Amino acid sequence: MYSVKSPVLFLVFNRPKETQKVFDAIRKSKPKKLYIAADGPRSNDRDFILCKETKDVVKNIDWDCEIKTLYRDENLGCKIAVSQAITWFFENEEEGIILEDDCVPNFDFFRFCDERLEQYRDDNRIGHICGCNFQDNIKRGDADYYFSNLTHVWGWASWRRVWVNYDVNLTDLEKAKKNDFLSKVTDNKKIKNFLYNCFVRTKKGLINTWDYQYFFSNTINGYLSVIPNNNMITNVGFNDDGTHTVDENSPYANMEVTPLPLNIIHPTIFVANRAADSYGLAKEAPSTIILYYSSFKQLVKQVIKKK
Repeated sequence: MYSVKSPVLFLVFNRPKETQKVFDAIRKSKPKKLYIAADGPRSNDRDFILCKETKDVVKNIDWDCEIKTLYRDENLGCKIAVSQAITWFFENEEEGIILEDDCVPNFDFFRFCDERLEQYRDDNRIGHICGCNFQDNIKRGDADYYFSNLTHVWGWASWRRVWVNYDVNLTDLEKAKKNDFLSKVTDNKKIKNFLYNCFVRTKKGLINTWDYQYFFSNTINGYLSVIPNNNMITNVGFNDDGTHTVDENSPYANMEVTPLPLNIIHPTIFVANRAADSYGLAKEAPSTIILYYSSFKQLVKQVIKKK
């Protein structure tokens, strides 16, 4: 059985059932260092109960492990709670693995992250290691992973040297637009406009999230992402309780995971696979429309619950 070497940050909130599934995978990997960050409940009785039940799940640590917790008493929301938790993690660790409460990894995910964290530790071309793959079983290149200009965060790993560039407020967005920063990602004008509008809406607070800012940071700093040719993460959080994942019929919901080859074949050319990125962006555009919808839906639900 493989035991993960890297520190792990586990981000939780109010979903005990989903949290249990991810925690079970973490328990099998037996990290020596486990960081747990939990946002506080919103002002309703249901959240108080579910947040407590979620924290009860992660109390069941039955292996030798150093535990650090960041438990919020008040609700900060996805944008602030998650970004501050990741900052806290990287203030304490030079590198590590991050999992949210609905992203269930297969067993090979931890080995893949451990090996790539070590392999690219001092390589400033690489900024992000991803555990998920949205290419619909299309193999990209001749290796077991490829490089990308996209930043997927369903199970990922990175380094302090990368996260230190993160800006939750997207301060340099307009300057970057003048420099046509999205040309690094795509030549498609419609997709450029679409992505730019996503960044603008995030900056204005119309999308309550932290990951567009991370994508922006990695793009303007020229970092490549490592993406496996097999998917090692299944998202079990597509339901009405999800913050950004509400469509149970989404093609991204409960994706099949596949094992990692024992002996990894590495790519020899350090450039982003433009065909893979174009394919991924074409799929992500409609899913981001769902993100707009879900953000509005969550806002309405919060208003109702506070009454």
